[in-house]
Amino acid sequence: MKYLYLLGATGSIGVQTLDIVRANSDDFKIIAIAANKNIVKVREIIEEFSPEFVSVGYERDAIELQKSFPNISFGYGEKGLIAAATYGSIKNDLVINAVVGSAGLAPTIQAIQKGRNIALANKETLVIGGELITKLIKKHNVSLIPIDSEHSAIMQCINGEETSSIKRIIITASGGSFRDLTRNELKNVTVKDALKHPNWSMGSKITIDSATMMNKGLEVIEAHYLFGVDYDKIETVLHKESVIHSLVEFHDTSIIAHLGNPDMRVPINYALHYPKRTSYSGKSLDFIQLGSLHFEELSVTRFPLLKMAIEAGKSKGLNPTTLNAANEASVGLFLNGKISFIQIEEIIQECLNAFDNDLDVTLDKIMKRDIEVKNYVLLKYS
Repeated sequence: MKYLYLLGATGSIGVQTLDIVRANSDDFKIIAIAANKNIVKVREIIEEFSPEFVSVGYERDAIELQKSFPNISFGYGEKGLIAAATYGSIKNDLVINAVVGSAGLAPTIQAIQKGRNIALANKETLVIGGELITKLIKKHNVSLIPIDSEHSAIMQCINGEETSSIKRIIITASGGSFRDLTRNELKNVTVKDALKHPNWSMGSKITIDSATMMNKGLEVIEAHYLFGVDYDKIETVLHKESVIHSLVEFHDTSIIAHLGNPDMRVPINYALHYPKRTSYSGKSLDFIQLGSLHFEELSVTRFPLLKMAIEAGKSKGLNPTTLNAANEASVGLFLNGKISFIQIEEIIQECLNAFDNDLDVTLDKIMKRDIEVKNYVLLKYS
């Protein structure tokens, strides 16, 4: 029995994680959950899974929930999120971080310091805090298991191999909602159009990141920290079918690829059961029906945020935090109809120019820069 602490329980990854838990009730027990504003869904989760601790975004919601569930402990806000990640002292435990954005970093750090293994769907944790996280993972001897389909694929491809034998990692990209549009055609796209991902069912923020290709840039940074591979050995390729999730080439020119239908429950199932590989009732890949696979160059001219993200990652320090904070703020503005789609990349470049880098990274500096950049964007463009 594994004991789970699920952060971001009402989001896309959180809901799909609960699907896996529901189908494997003898293997897992939900001890704590954290969510934000979807209180209706929180109530449903409490009633079905009976967690011991629940955190929500706001104090008023925590107070109301406490009235309905007097035997459960409640928290709220940032402190509640950290409390959910560190609640209790049960062994054989796993924190699933499916929080969106920079808010996922602090609870990950606290959970690692408590000696808990991490199943990570919050890529921002490594994007902005990779230098801190990699040191803590070694210090506390815990496992960091990626949930992102691309990184789960890479992990499975290199299982049992020496990092020194890797020639290159190739991360595939669907191209997102606007992959067939020219840059000129992007000027008038709508939020509704942007949220229509051709292959995956994801949350709104990551769907926009997929359309701008920021998501792929963040994944390159994440892969660098997860697998200890230099940036010059990490490549990206456009693969519209989203059947090959990633590939790894070794020094003998052998390439191992991970294939499967686009279904996030597959990497979630792998992460939750790791190191075991267990059965899953999803649809198997039909090669005859599939017919063929296609690959194209992922152009940084067409997708400038890809290059911007990789360069920020290479420069280290607080530049990745600046990049990520500007992206979170500008994507939020776009989703609320305040700016155009093209303005997202313009604002991010503006912030990278406006805020100096600092190579001496601490959690306090990361959180301070995150707030400063978001305030800058919101005050100027809201």
